[in-house]
Amino acid sequence: MKLTETISAWARRIKRDGVTLWFACRHPRTPWAAKALSIFVVAYALSPIDLIPDFIPVLGYVDDAILLPMLIWLAVRLVPDDVLQECRAEGDAWMQREGKKPRSRWGALLIIVIWILLAWVLCSWYAEHRV
Repeated sequence: MKLTETISAWARRIKRDGVTLWFACRHPRTPWAAKALSIFVVAYALSPIDLIPDFIPVLGYVDDAILLPMLIWLAVRLVPDDVLQECRAEGDAWMQREGKKPRSRWGALLIIVIWILLAWVLCSWYAEHRV
């Protein structure tokens, strides 16, 4: 298998597991810790806005290439196997039917709130330390 094929297969699995977590968030047998992490990961993964904008050199792709896959991996590990298989089947069926991953307005709102809080903290810190 070529490197490009391996990377493409990995990217498809990450995309599928993002949608899987979307269904796992709503599943009644998902433990609360997995549900909480899954809600955050799904909101972030399906948000049309990145936490670190892609136009920032190197760092812009760190969240897409490293941070998000690690969070998805961790959330998937916290979901029980039987629930995960059920949610993967639902996610695969949804992806077949819709042909794309869903978008999250709540995820976009979450990213905007994080940016506003970060700006407020930085401005407060600067105001205190300005001499």
